[in-house]
Amino acid sequence: MTHPVSKKYNCIIVEDEPIAAEILENFVSKDEELHLVEKCSDAVYAGSILNRQDIDLMFLDLHLPVIKGFEFLKKLKNPPLVIVTTAYHQYAVEGYELDIVDYLMKPIPYERFTKAVEKFKYLMNAEEALLEAADRDHIFISSGKKQIKIVLHDIFFIESLREYIHIHTKAGTITVKMPISRIEESLDPKMFVRIHKSYIISRSKIEVRSASMIQVNGKKLPIGRTYKPFIEF
Repeated sequence: MTHPVSKKYNCIIVEDEPIAAEILENFVSKDEELHLVEKCSDAVYAGSILNRQDIDLMFLDLHLPVIKGFEFLKKLKNPPLVIVTTAYHQYAVEGYELDIVDYLMKPIPYERFTKAVEKFKYLMNAEEALLEAADRDHIFISSGKKQIKIVLHDIFFIESLREYIHIHTKAGTITVKMPISRIEESLDPKMFVRIHKSYIISRSKIEVRSASMIQVNGKKLPIGRTYKPFIEF
């Protein structure tokens, strides 16, 4: 009896601390769907790997010699999906611009690592979603064989990650493969406003706002410079 071959995702670890790199390598080796192509101790070497091989996932430490993690990411033309590893809490906000799948705080527990990898796999396997119908109080999204009804008043905010969107609602988060611009077209601008290339928020759910940030459901979201002039409350 032949077993179906599970999909292999190529990944690299970019980490200059040997022990941290070894721990991650050990975690990766436990997942049959992950194939470790290379461990890199600096961004320059990682960049050369990305140029010559298809990489699906990069585990990226932020404190690297020579070029720091975020600087490296900003320079990449077509980066793979990224899981950031760091010992410092303060970087999450910077990552808003860079489509990060997840942040792992060192020392990384194995359970937390597997959660981050599940998020990555979910994105890799998400089917194209279609906006089936938009009504005054709800939308229907079809993804694969499922039809998902989303009540507009239940939405806190919509977050984009490359070609995917996370719709954060009272009942939880729905992730589908759809450009954020597609869902934006169908939403009533009286109820929702785009505040950033990665965020649409529900006007009625705003808790705090300043010139550069809006808080929705306890989460601080940045206001993008290009959107500032068009935002009216």
